[in-house]
Amino acid sequence: MADLRAILEKLSNEFGPSGHEKAVRALIRAEIEGLADRLEVDAMGNLIAYKAGLGPEPRLKVMVSAHMDEVGFMVLQVEKSGLLRFARVGGVDSRMLLAKRVVVGDDRTPGVIGIKPPHLTRGNEHDRIPDIEDLAIDIGSENDRGVEAKVKVGDYGTFATRFAVLSDDPAWPTVRGKAFDDRVGCTALIGLLQERYPVDLVAVFTVQEEVGLRGARVAGYRVAPDAAIALEGTICDDTPKEPDEDVSPVTRLGAGPAITLMDRSLVSHPGLVRLLQDAAAAEGIPIQYKQPALGGTDSGAIHLTREGVPAVTVAVPCRYIHSPASILNLNDLTNTVRLVAAALKRVERRYLEREA
Repeated sequence: MADLRAILEKLSNEFGPSGHEKAVRALIRAEIEGLADRLEVDAMGNLIAYKAGLGPEPRLKVMVSAHMDEVGFMVLQVEKSGLLRFARVGGVDSRMLLAKRVVVGDDRTPGVIGIKPPHLTRGNEHDRIPDIEDLAIDIGSENDRGVEAKVKVGDYGTFATRFAVLSDDPAWPTVRGKAFDDRVGCTALIGLLQERYPVDLVAVFTVQEEVGLRGARVAGYRVAPDAAIALEGTICDDTPKEPDEDVSPVTRLGAGPAITLMDRSLVSHPGLVRLLQDAAAAEGIPIQYKQPALGGTDSGAIHLTREGVPAVTVAVPCRYIHSPASILNLNDLTNTVRLVAAALKRVERRYLEREA
């Protein structure tokens, strides 16, 4: 199997907020050249890799997708002071932004999201989370004339986090980085392309998932698959809680890939859920289930294309998702590749029949 950790590191460090995925797409294309029979880039910017199956024709066509984009920012205004007012791109929580290091624009200009120091706060400011309209990016310029050569209105920004290994213990290998949603899914999809399957595999690295599943909608219509699997990085909240804290269960690091049964965008196809369960049981792969009704993924758009597509989502649990730094367990990543590969080797038309 490919060195998944090395691939994840490169992808995590790359710059690619929604609508500006060019650098990530180029990196992925370089990784998968020679692994597919044909590569295409559509009008939206989705990277589509076709890999013919080994089985006799007619073969099932399975689309496996992962989105390239990450949450970030867009510069809305350059103030005379040189500070940059900005808007969210995707689901960025204001709680995550205060005093964080960022990079902005094509030259990756470094900056800091400014916040009033505690010595100067007054009244209830200590207890209030500032709105994004109260914040600005400071790139250290004296005035707006110092900004013009570096950053302009409409430029994108992302967190400046660099990938790091937290634990090399084979029983608990953990890493930290930004954009694990969904560079971990992209990493898993690159891993899947190392093999050829009985079915025709169409691997799609999608754009603009964080702003409305847009690339997946276009790609799903273009590919017209018999079935679809979306690969994701999903919420994980298994950190210690207060004894009396009422917390709904979500995924746990190290407990295996998470299968989505239902979220805000999709009710997973029961046959594909059963396929994943059968594959996990046959291969001894641990699995868990994502808490229902939370979030949405590319499957939500793909399953509504044309006459409808049986779809399911498989995700790698990540702590602190959509934040400047997430943490994941590499064993969950490896087992995600194993699980989906085993499913692609076992999938038959009977799994695609609607049971409900």
